Formats: sequence, C-alpha cells, structure tokens
Amino acid sequence: MLLFEENNNWETKLLPLITKYKGKKHPLEYANTYQLMIMVILSAQDSDANINKIAPAFFNRFPTLESIKSISLEELYPYVSKVRNFNTKSTWILEIAQTLQTESAIPNNLNELIALKGIGRKSANVILRESNAPAEGIIADLHVIRVAPRIGLCPESKDGNKIEKQLMQLLPQNLWGEIGMAISFLGREICRPTNPKCNQCPLQNDCHYPLKTL
Repeated sequence: MLLFEENNNWETKLLPLITKYKGKKHPLEYANTYQLMIMVILSAQDSDANINKIAPAFFNRFPTLESIKSISLEELYPYVSKVRNFNTKSTWILEIAQTLQTESAIPNNLNELIALKGIGRKSANVILRESNAPAEGIIADLHVIRVAPRIGLCPESKDGNKIEKQLMQLLPQNLWGEIGMAISFLGREICRPTNPKCNQCPLQNDCHYPLKTL
C-alpha cells in the first residue's frame, strides 16, 4: 500500500498546520536580512543553536555587509572558527560581500540568491520567506525531508531538492511560502524522529505515520 497520495485534498488538510505556525520566525536569531543571509550560510551542516551562539560577536565586529567586503579571510576566521566547514563558508561570505558590496543589493528573488556562493534553494527559500518576499519554492530542510514523507505528502528521499519539487507539484503556490517552515517546526517540536507526540499533532487525523506502526 502506498503511504502517500498525490491527490488527496492536502491543501485543506494542511490548513491546521499552517495556522499553527504561520508567520513564526525562523529559529535563527537574526535582526535583518543581512544577518539572516550570513547565518543561513553558516548554518549549513551545523545547528541553529551553534550559529545563534557565535552570531553576536560576529555581527558586533561586522555589523554590515560593507564591513566585510575589504577584509581578509584571516580576519574572518576567529569569528566563525567554531562553525563546521568555516574555511569554505568564510570564502563564500567574503565573495558575496565583494560581489554585492552593500546590503541593499541582497537579492529578493530565488534565481539571484542561488547564484551566490553558499546559497542553495533551501537557504534562498528561507531568506525569501523571512523577508516576506513572494515564494518561488518551498523550504526543504532536514526536518521537511524527514517529516513530509512520514505524514504521507511524498515518497521518501534524502534529496531536499527532490522533496521540494514533489511538494511544489502537489501543493498550490499560495501555500508555498508557509508550508515548508510549518513542516519544519512540526518536525522540531512534535514529529520528532523517535517518540513523536502524535496526540499533539494538528495533522493526527490525516497523517500516514500511524499506518507504519500498525
């Protein structure tokens, strides 16, 4: 038996989830789009909690994109050394600063964002969502990759881009801006990898996960 259904009125079924988390700020503790962009880049393969921890010192030293564009990598390293793959990420950040020059040049569309080093579709979708820009895709972070197939939205895959594409084909565009982050919060707070709190889930009546436990 298939544990996902391509046409099963998911738009209506997902409304309680979207209502629960609509507009909830991303766990990264940023103050503006510049900070969000830098933190999203640093958070790849790392935890939001770790990035939140190192961010205050980073932004105290580099309060604007302009303050980064003329420095050396060696000046950047002490502020990101506790971040995974900080050498590569520092190179990306410096290149972005030199390319954009000013914060006002940070793109507000998907294609221009993913053209920047270190920003893939997931990161770009986060930036667009948090900036209240029109959604051009769906956030597919590690939580979405795990939870979307579990609840029955799509087949299992470890490929975030594949999960995103499947969700975009399944769901109307008016849901794109919120559904990814809503599923992510669901995965963080309720639909945990082990011992999920199914009795607290707004999708408990439509989720396919209980079928796997029968």
